[in-house]
Amino acid sequence: MEREKFHGLDHLRAVAILLMLLYHYRMFEHPAWIDTVGWIGWTGVDLFFVLSGFLISGQLFREISEHGTIRLKSFFTKRVFRIIPPYVVTLLLYFCFPVFREREALPPLWKFVSFTQNYGLDVIDQGTFSHAWSLCIEEQFYLVLPLSLLLLIRLKALRYVTCGIFFVLLLTLLLRLFVWEHAVAPLLETPGFWKVWYMKLYYPTYTRLDGLAIGVLIGYLFRFSSRFKAIIHENGNLLTITGILAVAFSLWFCKDQYSAQASVFGFSLVAISYGILVAGAISQSSFMGRKPNVITSQLAALSYAVYLSHKGIIHLVQRFLDQHIIQFSDTVVLVICLISCILAGLLYRYGIERPSAKIKNKILNQYHL
Repeated sequence: MEREKFHGLDHLRAVAILLMLLYHYRMFEHPAWIDTVGWIGWTGVDLFFVLSGFLISGQLFREISEHGTIRLKSFFTKRVFRIIPPYVVTLLLYFCFPVFREREALPPLWKFVSFTQNYGLDVIDQGTFSHAWSLCIEEQFYLVLPLSLLLLIRLKALRYVTCGIFFVLLLTLLLRLFVWEHAVAPLLETPGFWKVWYMKLYYPTYTRLDGLAIGVLIGYLFRFSSRFKAIIHENGNLLTITGILAVAFSLWFCKDQYSAQASVFGFSLVAISYGILVAGAISQSSFMGRKPNVITSQLAALSYAVYLSHKGIIHLVQRFLDQHIIQFSDTVVLVICLISCILAGLLYRYGIERPSAKIKNKILNQYHL
């Protein structure tokens, strides 16, 4: 969707990174009120999944509608130069400078390099840089989606995209049900229950495809269904309000995140709720998407860099304050940490992302000569 600017999506991306920051801040020294509101932050990654599914599929569907195919070389060049340079720098910080690590142990380097760290992730014993699990899922998505769409084009079956998406949603739900009954529920009363819950149910790609699938569904219908697009643009405020209410209901439904109902159905419910909110955000009639906001647009632009570096930065800031016996209230320390995360994001932007974008543009220009 590079030719269309959806200001509402910047607002949602800013919300998503703030949710993630609040959720992860609970693992550090924090004010008591963080425990009260921070628990909802786990859904921030689900919002990111819906946004990625919509935006990436939207780019691919636009190219299909204009050219009848997908130029894989251009697509993967864009993804590589957007994702890999900041990621490699973050890996270097974690593996070469142990002081950057928020915990003691890292998973093996090959899992990060191959983007398979989300499988068998032991968040207890190898919890450093654990948040990269969601990036692993997105990278796998960037690989599989364009190849799948090209196959459908070759088979002249692109019209079956919606059927494929509903199949993925159903399969994902059934896999969670199977994992719950056979791997998680038998350990319900044991001390290691929640560790297995994360390893077997929360982190694997095949149990977390709901958000990406919902995003792709919206992207497909928004591109190829004029009726769907008209409904979106005519009912922006209704969709936005409905989405907010749906998210609130989803949070209530998943209040006990480790329960059977939340484990099996909760991720789908959260994804659908955020999907409704995304639909409202792209509507021309929604109050959320009418005007840009400098704060949310900047947070959205910095979200990837902040996502990568925030745990290490928070750890360094709190370590520095402790070592120098600088005492502030926990809330003031939180503000200092958040500002530091934004400053780190700016360093990534001007030191890594901007130079990478220049190289990317030169290569893309050569492709299109």
